[in-house]
Amino acid sequence: MLVATTAAPAIAHNHGQATIVEAAIASPDHKTLVAAVKAANLVDTLSGPGPFTVFAPNDKAFEALPTGTVATLLQPTNIAKLQAVLTYHVVPGKVLAADLIKAIQAGGGTARLTTVEGSVLTAAVVNGAVVLTDENGGTATVVAADVKGSNGVIHVTNAVSLPK
Repeated sequence: MLVATTAAPAIAHNHGQATIVEAAIASPDHKTLVAAVKAANLVDTLSGPGPFTVFAPNDKAFEALPTGTVATLLQPTNIAKLQAVLTYHVVPGKVLAADLIKAIQAGGGTARLTTVEGSVLTAAVVNGAVVLTDENGGTATVVAADVKGSNGVIHVTNAVSLPK
């Protein structure tokens, strides 16, 4: 089963008619993610019809990156790298928590998710929570699930996943 922490982030409210971008903008816990989406010129794309599944790192996740990483990624000269990092958190289609759990069970304990960036995130259940492992071995735990938007769903994570 997928669990959320008891102190679920503000984005965990059902935004239903809002796009996934509008839901993130409304969240006080996703200011860095929103700034990055804007800097990467991905607002229009992620506001489109989708559907998209976004594994959205919260602000604490970005703060945990090495000093200077976010500032470097936000520089206009690094837009391609920023786009790659952000689209690594997006999976085509609407993957609700129950669907992800079923895929993990069907996969014998893991599910491989091909991201919009083109690489893979591997999902598994660890201590009752879904944990994503990126291609570098980094892990991110889903701390709030099934935040529904008009064009997809958001699952909030506690770490930034990085493609190779």
